Amino acid sequence: MVQTPIDFAAAIRTIPDYPKPGIMFRDITTLLASPEVFRAAVDTLVAPYKDEGVALVAGIEARGFILGGALSHQLAAGFVPIRKKGKLPHETIRVAYSLEYGVDEMEMHRDAVAPGTRVLLTDDLIATGGTAEGAVKLLRELGAEIVGACFVIDLPELGGRKRLEDLGVSVKTLVAFEGH
Repeated sequence: MVQTPIDFAAAIRTIPDYPKPGIMFRDITTLLASPEVFRAAVDTLVAPYKDEGVALVAGIEARGFILGGALSHQLAAGFVPIRKKGKLPHETIRVAYSLEYGVDEMEMHRDAVAPGTRVLLTDDLIATGGTAEGAVKLLRELGAEIVGACFVIDLPELGGRKRLEDLGVSVKTLVAFEGH
């Protein structure tokens, strides 16, 4: 039986003018709700990393936790969360990062990654790349070897992919949407 390719873009809901006018919010909850599409998304995202010796998957709060758990399971790797400041109970390291509309801080447990550990970074979407760049800085501060970064969605006009690639991090995505 020939399997029909999954149209990931069609599985993602677009909500105009959210969270503010002019933004086209790309909502992956519709993709996550479909067992067939979610499984295919995880299988596709994980494929380039199966033989890369990934020991940990780092997921960016919050949708990166969903993807990160599934990816780490498929890779037989551990999972580490990268969270907004003040959400982790143990000693942390912190970095400020730029958002499309402001500045925020994120952190990781100081003991989450041993130096030299091969880590895959994930989140639902890459836009300007500020959040992902902050995550890369945290991981590198701990001595991680970043194998790559994978996202469901790329908004190429905002330059996030290039921003990460300029840091020496390869980027894989499932779909690209024009605009914001």
